[in-house]
Amino acid sequence: MIQDFLSDKRRRSGILDTWFEGILKSYPDQTAKIFKTQKNRFGNPVGVTLSEEIGAIYDGLIEGTEIENLSRFLDNIIRIRAVQDFTASDAVRFVYLLKSIVRGELATEINSGQVSAQELFELETRIDGVALLAFDIYMRCREKLYDLRANELKNRTFRLLQRANLIVDLELEKEAENDAEQE
Repeated sequence: MIQDFLSDKRRRSGILDTWFEGILKSYPDQTAKIFKTQKNRFGNPVGVTLSEEIGAIYDGLIEGTEIENLSRFLDNIIRIRAVQDFTASDAVRFVYLLKSIVRGELATEINSGQVSAQELFELETRIDGVALLAFDIYMRCREKLYDLRANELKNRTFRLLQRANLIVDLELEKEAENDAEQE
């Protein structure tokens, strides 16, 4: 059974190391080096988050956890990648890396028939589901970023107009009109 092969501690560790290395390739060399070597959560929050969350995603996939229940682990990774200005495809590409890594790790078992094509297909379908969920999370994060940027621009423009005395306070204007009418 494919879960037995993939839950083996040595294999799990090898797959996660390869997956982490693949993710690091999407970053500049110096950044990837820091993410890889620094194990302190405060000194390297991105690297530690990536490492921990891909482990949780992997375990969830192997254990048959509902895809939606993996969203909190994906969310932690995707939030980081959304603010780093990755394109949508680059932000979620790391999920698809897992498919080729698993195929490579299980090549002998696949070729000998110990892992059926159906089992592999089901796992890869689950990985595709995780990728789609990652895309949805990415889009929500980017929408939130655009909203924040638009609001900041609107507020900055309003403050500039106020400083230039180009904005009239309607409440003060109404009070002035009421005072003039009462006199």
